[in-house]
Amino acid sequence: MKLWDGASGPLRVAIVGSGPAGFYAAEHLLKQKDLAVHVDMFDRLPTPHGLVRFGVAPDHEKIKKVTRVFDRVAEREEFRFFGNVEFGNHVTLDDMQQHYHQVCFATGAQSDRRLGVPGEDLERSHPATEFVAWYNGHPDFRNASFDLFVARVAVIGIGNVAVDVARILCRTPEELSKTDIADYALEALSKSRVREVFILGRRGPAQAAFTNAEIKELGELAGADIAVVPDEVALDPLSQMEVDASEDPALSRKVAILQEYAAATRPGKPRTLTVRFLVSPIELVGDGSGGVAGVRLVKNELHQTADGSLRPKPTDQYEDLPVDLVFRSVGYRGVPLADLPFDEARGIIPNDMGRIVSPDTGDSARGLYVAGWMKRGPTGVIGTNKPDAAETVSAMLEDAAAGKLLDPNSPDPSEIDRLVAERQPAFVSYEDWKHIDEVEIERGKTNERPRVKFTSVADIMAELGRKL
Repeated sequence: MKLWDGASGPLRVAIVGSGPAGFYAAEHLLKQKDLAVHVDMFDRLPTPHGLVRFGVAPDHEKIKKVTRVFDRVAEREEFRFFGNVEFGNHVTLDDMQQHYHQVCFATGAQSDRRLGVPGEDLERSHPATEFVAWYNGHPDFRNASFDLFVARVAVIGIGNVAVDVARILCRTPEELSKTDIADYALEALSKSRVREVFILGRRGPAQAAFTNAEIKELGELAGADIAVVPDEVALDPLSQMEVDASEDPALSRKVAILQEYAAATRPGKPRTLTVRFLVSPIELVGDGSGGVAGVRLVKNELHQTADGSLRPKPTDQYEDLPVDLVFRSVGYRGVPLADLPFDEARGIIPNDMGRIVSPDTGDSARGLYVAGWMKRGPTGVIGTNKPDAAETVSAMLEDAAAGKLLDPNSPDPSEIDRLVAERQPAFVSYEDWKHIDEVEIERGKTNERPRVKFTSVADIMAELGRKL
């Protein structure tokens, strides 16, 4: 393939979003040997790394070491970071088109999907996304409030995020104090009176979205027993056929782990974490004063659809589960970006293998691309973003070779420098971030923690000696 010859200088690419998808896209672009590429990355927050910093559970420190890969990308002289710069506010799509040959959007999925049941908006009913952002020190959610003085909590959903939420609720203060959880969250959770947590899944154990590592970890909690209803992990004939036909040994192991929990004797730890299957919430029941008092459940049976997949179908059996706090964890959802098309049904930017397309005509928008959860929806783990980004970059390189680029009036890097400095003087460079990173790590050493995070933009700016 004949790459763009770059007669007028390097290929200038803007990436909006500094999470895994954005950094993997930058990595793929900058490793090209036959093409000079310069990447400017923008993020509305002053700290990079997106989901790794604000989505990965604080007790999963090993997963966060992927940021070392991102740091190596950022060390390239062809890379620049503009943090605390918001797309649609400080810089617009028109600005990007005037300064870059290509723009890739990797902003993730920032909101939650709704349950769509009565009572969803009662007090003490929260999206799990907000709780995760709160305990991870996201500046937008540091002032959120969750009533942890109740005894019983339901987490609706059965993916890894739901398991994370339940696990954090069940961790002892001693366990949490060795993590990088936000200080205010550590204090609140240390005073928690929660004694029972329920994870509620609408399908069976064979279809559960959590990983084996996640479910095994629940059985190793210092202060909580794990409980499973034996009848709910006994496979129905259709699920047994699915497991038998699967070539993935992890699937049968997942079922075995759950069945072992169902048969085990519980030691009698202070808290109990119960994992339920084949139940769907049909209503959050109120307490008469505007708050949650319980979840009304319908029991499900699995039925095979036309495509061979197993889907839950409600029966005529119902159950009322008394709880006073609910976290809804049924999926993340993308947020529309200014002047870009958006698929409301799927919560993504419509695209063809990363090329942003018009939802009306299907035509590609010249020079505009998408990667990560805004491209495919909130699926997979952090590493899933690497091949996803590679697919998008392949499309970008093909278009560069074919000359299908934006035609910027001001491609000189100094021009975007001037514009950003004018619109947002308090922008943060990667060097600035490295200073914040070092300070956070140093603050953590006192208490044998990985780091103590800054959780407000104002505090970060103060540390950098800047004004907001």
